[in-house]
This record gives sequence, structure tokens and C-alpha cells, in this order.
Amino acid sequence: MKSIRLVTAAIAAVALTSPALVAAASPDQGEVSAGHAKKDSLRWVAPKGFYIGTAAAGGGHHESQPYPDPFTKDLEYRSVLAKEFSSVSAENQMKWEYIHPERDRYNFGMADAIVKFAQKNRQVVRGHTLLWHSQNPEWLEQGDFTAEELRGILRDHIKTVVGRYKGKIQQWDVANEIFTETGELRTTENIWIRELGPGIIADAFRWAHQADPKADLYFNDYNVESVNAKSNAYYALIKDLQAQGVPVHGFSAQSHLSTRYGFPGDLETNLKRFADLGLGTAITELDVRMDLPADGVPTAEMLAKQADYYNRTLVACLNVDGCDSFTIWGFTDKYSWVPVFFQGEGAATVMWDDFTRKPAYDVMQCTLAKESVKRGERHPHLPACAK
Repeated sequence: MKSIRLVTAAIAAVALTSPALVAAASPDQGEVSAGHAKKDSLRWVAPKGFYIGTAAAGGGHHESQPYPDPFTKDLEYRSVLAKEFSSVSAENQMKWEYIHPERDRYNFGMADAIVKFAQKNRQVVRGHTLLWHSQNPEWLEQGDFTAEELRGILRDHIKTVVGRYKGKIQQWDVANEIFTETGELRTTENIWIRELGPGIIADAFRWAHQADPKADLYFNDYNVESVNAKSNAYYALIKDLQAQGVPVHGFSAQSHLSTRYGFPGDLETNLKRFADLGLGTAITELDVRMDLPADGVPTAEMLAKQADYYNRTLVACLNVDGCDSFTIWGFTDKYSWVPVFFQGEGAATVMWDDFTRKPAYDVMQCTLAKESVKRGERHPHLPACAK
């Protein structure tokens, strides 16, 4: 199989330059017995209290792809999802256009299925998302509502959705992508901020907290991995909201990375300054896309660089107190959103189409195992690199 040969070639190619990858690529020899199979996973080797998660593929762009809904129809996908991860995010199934398609109708079927799946497999759930400028239904964006009506629509949506899953959602992305790259509020794109003013952000957190007092409530965005204009805007806003007593509990970096750009080397520093505000922090949507060669097959060097980006992101999170939720945005290239939105880029996840593992998977598994050992935890059947 091409993918397996490719992984083998990649590991060999980076062996001389990457000790971490060498160790990660040296599992115990021999066939893994059925009893130990579940222990050869990311969630098994992760430190206690550290949630390793992924998005449950379905809805959104998947509806227009030439395959059935992955979460519902692909049994192998569901098996890997259950085995590898201790946290699940709805990739699209809790977004407004999917869960609230008409003003007086909610579509809870898929969200309910994800939560039920997570409970069955002893996984926590991240809710995504409540206030956003994108993927809103047409009835909302093109409706002729007064400010009072619009405010009531948002309040009822938050209380209905968060309330339905009260006690079943660990973290909610309450406000998603509310700032531009220059640190200005999206007053043109975001219907809520445009029509109701910036104060609606605090109200969204208050309503979510009322609906589920035990859920942790987060700001979530992309391109906030570094200390920059956008992350500075979040830092200032959160300090202001804290002064008002608004229940903001966390800040998360999506981390949709690309190897065409340098790695955000100040990620750990940035997360720590939010942790110093008393917040939880999280990595919520990590993938690492690549500019693919003409034949669509990444080279060994490309795979090594991708693995490095994945691992450095994981290490940054592990090094920050309170960063205990780490989510990759999909785990197999078979269902990745990246090729749909980034022409010529892809291979962004940690597994090939056939669910075989890339070097990125191996190095993350090794890092998680080593961290467990570092924290004094005893796990039988850890990968050889952790012993």
C-alpha cells in the first residue's frame, strides 16, 4: 500500500535529524494482541486529566462531498474515533445553519448522536459554537428583525442549545472569531455585533452560564497562536469582561497551521499570559496543511516538518498549567476539510485515507507517553520511546 510505504520512507528519511521521531517510530516488535490494541492509542498514553480530542466529521461541507456522512456511515471511522480520543467536538453539527435551520425549528439529531457516542465511549464533548459570523442560516442573515427580536433570537438559541446539553458539555466555544487580523471587532461581518453592539458578547457568556453553570466558556479563534494584534485584542477584552464579572473561563487557539509559514514559536508564551489571567487555555482545531507536489504525495521531508509542527503545538500546551484540552481538527485525510477550502494544499491530518498513521501521529503519541512518565504516572504497554 502506497501510504504505508510512504510513512516508512518518511521515518527513515528523518531518522538522522529528528531524535523525537526516531523514538516515536520504534514501537515494540510483533503483532499487537487484541487485549492491548486499545492501549496503542493517543488517549491511553495521555496524562490523566489531559484530554486529547478531534472533530467528529459530518454536516457542513461533507454534505456536498461524494461520500455519506462519515460519523454516521463509516464504521471504521467511528471505531478509530472511539479508540484514539478522549474528547469530541462537533465539526459542523452544532453550528447555527445545521442545528437551527429555521427560526422555529431545531435539528438536534446529529448533535444528540455525537453526545450519546461520547458518553458511551467515556469521552468529554466540546460545544462549537454559539456566536459566530459564519455558517449562519439564511433566515437569520436575511431576516428583517428589530434589535429586540434579534437579541431574543440569540438568547433563546443559547439557552435552548446549551440547556439541552446541560452537564454533558465540558467546554463551549461561546464567541468564535470575533476579531479581525488587526484586532478590530467584526462589526460588518458579524450580525450580532453589527446589529446589537459589542455588549452582546458579554450577554452571550452570561446566557450560556445561566443555561449550564458547570460548562467552561471559551473565546476561540484562528491566527491567535502568537502575541499579535488579534490575540492582544482578546487579552484586553477578557480583562475588561473579568472586571465586569462576566463568566469567561477560557481562551483557545484553533491552530490551523501551514508548513508554508513558520511555526508560531511564541505559542507557549501567549497561552501562559492568558493562563495568568486565571483562564483555562486550549488548542481546539489543530491541523497542519502542506503544499502538495504534483502527484499529491508529500515527501519524507514534508512529513517530518508537519510532525514537528504538530509536536511543538502539543508541547506548548503541555507546558502551560490549565491547558488540558488538545483537539486536532479531524484525524484522517479521507474526510479533511482542508482540500475543499485550500486548493493545492492537503494531507493535513495525522492519518492517511486508510487510517494508517503518519509520523505526526507517532511523535505525538511518544510525547504524550513521555509526559505521563514525567508526571509520575504508571501506564502498562507504553510505546518504547517512553521507557
